[in-house]
Amino acid sequence: MAKTITLEVARYRPEQEAEPVFESFDVPLNKDWVVLDALNYIKDKLDGTLSYRWSCRMGVCGSCGMMVNGDPKLTCATFLTAYEPGPIRVEPLRYFPIVRDLVVEITDFMDKLKAVKPWVVRDEEKPISEGEYLQTPQQLDNYKQFSMCINCLCCYAACPVVGLDQHFIGPAAIALAQRYNEDSRDQGAEERMDVLSQHEGIWGCTFNGECTRVCPKNVDPAGAIQQYKIKAVTDWYKSLLMPWGKK
Repeated sequence: MAKTITLEVARYRPEQEAEPVFESFDVPLNKDWVVLDALNYIKDKLDGTLSYRWSCRMGVCGSCGMMVNGDPKLTCATFLTAYEPGPIRVEPLRYFPIVRDLVVEITDFMDKLKAVKPWVVRDEEKPISEGEYLQTPQQLDNYKQFSMCINCLCCYAACPVVGLDQHFIGPAAIALAQRYNEDSRDQGAEERMDVLSQHEGIWGCTFNGECTRVCPKNVDPAGAIQQYKIKAVTDWYKSLLMPWGKK
């Protein structure tokens, strides 16, 4: 007989359950299958009512983040064989309201992300006739790592501060703010500092480091936050020593 492995999948159907319950499914243990393949098998063959998010299946879109045996993972990059003989417990990302089954509500995160202005901010644009804003390879390297964030929210599900303080802006948003602060084309660092220098911003981080540990794209949000803290302290000292230089 073909080998199988058991998935214990969190189910939450608000019209049926007051809180999540677990349902077990036996799926084929194919060596090249990831957890997302198993979920697709369940939906296609066993229970078409199972709800979850996914899109690219290539570790790019970030939509298939879930808890796998207690760890935030991209299910499209998490092989079943890594958990043999099982069972494998699949749950929605921790610290987010559950909409249905494995689907979580991310509106709060999107609001926090928008607040840090994760785009290039310019005080004024030069004429198109003057050409592009060019960068050197070194200028690109300054922010490239932080630009790899795919908003999968695994770092939020791993962060104990997110679990304790609903107002904390969180690792991905701060890392993306730092990505644009380090971009030579950007002029919005001061605006972002006004938002992130508050307690619910960079100072809320206790440097637990779990965000960096679970990041599937090696963004290192914890490192970005520490860089941001150094910049904030440096700016504060400069404002004391050279108050005439402050805008």
